[in-house]
Amino acid sequence: MIRRFLVAAILFASAAIATAQPMAMPPGKWWQRPEIVQELQLTTDQQQRLDAVFRAAANDLIDTKASIEKLQLAIRGELDRSPIRRAELQRIVGQLNTARGRLFELELMMLVDMRGVLQDEQWVKIRTHLDRMHEQRGNDRRPGPPRRRP
Repeated sequence: MIRRFLVAAILFASAAIATAQPMAMPPGKWWQRPEIVQELQLTTDQQQRLDAVFRAAANDLIDTKASIEKLQLAIRGELDRSPIRRAELQRIVGQLNTARGRLFELELMMLVDMRGVLQDEQWVKIRTHLDRMHEQRGNDRRPGPPRRRP
């Protein structure tokens, strides 16, 4: 009973933290995609500056995401122990929350730096594009297996 409660609590906390992310940009190096370059009318200089922002943040983002994965594995390992070491589990969960907070901060600051490269009109266009993406994802969230796109 306690084990189920702990698992449920950890999953709930993980979901809550995962949803508290900065406005997610399109995945990957979106500023190099021809359709986005054309839609935003990105200049070569802007693309190079966005690349530089990404490269500056990449190592910290990779390291922080790896730390999160390691801590998630550690939690699973602790939950498989018998008896559960509550204090150790709480310590790891604290580290996980700290790492997720750090990831949030890194992603947000990268977004701020990328926003600084874009003109106001370009920002409005990318926000509109992202809003459409989120609406489509929201419409696809139904019970059952994920839908495949044609």
